Amino acid sequence: MSPPTVILGAGIIGVSTAYYLSQEQQQKQQDASNIHLVDPSPELFSSASGFAGGFLAQDWFGTETAALGALSFREHRRLAEEHGGREKWGYSPSTCFSYAASVAGRDELARGDDWLREGTSRAEAAPPDAVGDGPDSGGAPAWLRRVDGDHVELIGDPGTAAQADPFLLCQFLLKECLGREVQLHHPARPVSVLKDENGQIAGIRIADAGSARETELPCERLIITAGAWTGQVFKTLFPTSEIKIPIKSLAGHSLLVKSPRWHRGMETDGCHAVFTNHSEGFCPEVFSRLGGHIYFAGLNSSTLPLPDGTTGKAMPYKEDIALLRRVARDMLGPGPEPELGAADNDGDVEVIREALCFRPVTPWGRPIITRIPDRHLGAGTATRPGVEGGVYLAAGHGPWGIALSLGTGLVMADMLQGRTPRADVKESVFDPDAIADLSQPVT
Repeated sequence: MSPPTVILGAGIIGVSTAYYLSQEQQQKQQDASNIHLVDPSPELFSSASGFAGGFLAQDWFGTETAALGALSFREHRRLAEEHGGREKWGYSPSTCFSYAASVAGRDELARGDDWLREGTSRAEAAPPDAVGDGPDSGGAPAWLRRVDGDHVELIGDPGTAAQADPFLLCQFLLKECLGREVQLHHPARPVSVLKDENGQIAGIRIADAGSARETELPCERLIITAGAWTGQVFKTLFPTSEIKIPIKSLAGHSLLVKSPRWHRGMETDGCHAVFTNHSEGFCPEVFSRLGGHIYFAGLNSSTLPLPDGTTGKAMPYKEDIALLRRVARDMLGPGPEPELGAADNDGDVEVIREALCFRPVTPWGRPIITRIPDRHLGAGTATRPGVEGGVYLAAGHGPWGIALSLGTGLVMADMLQGRTPRADVKESVFDPDAIADLSQPVT
């Protein structure tokens, strides 16, 4: 019998972990009802797990996360092929373009998340040897507005990028977990850990968000997958710990739109990803999806306050949404020019959703996937040795959360089974002893 396991955070990292862990137990003919998912939000997947772009890449990562990225990309494709991902969560191959952006000097550019820190386009993370030879290589998507003197380049090798609707993918993963009798508790927040006579974690107390009624769950293995709220959750449960989890939030506004130049019947060759820069001072990212929708984002901020995580969807900022609308109209036109005083006129582009989400980021731009040593849990707190216990973190994936989600779930399942992870994540191990200052801002 596997030890009782509680996963705090039912976003895409949490449900991916529960999916693969319950699959392991099911294959061993073990009951999976001792796996518990706990989430404080009254509406699941109401942040990045539901409102991210869903762009998937095989080899757009730095050396520290390259193996995890490749593993996850393969798993996204396998899962879609075996479970009807095209129909269920809009999985589709994607062709990537850099639009109106110089590619000179790409060989000298660093890989990974430097593009995010420097405020440049995500296209800078694409493999430098997979850039098209000239303007219009590969053909730009029909929904992209073209102007005289612009420049479109194909980036990435064929078959190394894809697209999915993250909300639908999360729903699929959760449904599979519940079908295996994984227990879901929401809206509920963690209150404290419970210890046995040896000081080892034996349970966790959670509080119902509506009634404040508290419930005790058996727990010998605790996994915190709370996204941008991971540090807060850790501090709540381990108030005497001397460490501070170095995860902050990166807020991102987005639009989901429809255009008469992208609709059902145009998807035979797959979807598109367009990365560019704009005179408004940010780098738009535009992804066409199956079903006729286009996702428009790229307006990010590390200064917007993080909500408490118990209220569901965050309200977008009106001025940021207005800016996104203007740029979307510029890029996805044609359409009538807005009349004076009508800044929200989007021409023939129909906005069907406005959203704000918060992605968890670390100072070094790669996720934390590790077991926290008992010595950092605070005085008098310990866990059972080996795979029978432990406090684990899986968070900080930044803008690559959807892309790296399935690989992270597989790696967590490996760790919890005592196996060598099938992707090398030693660079993702959080070593509090090696970090002198955990208070630096994330930019």
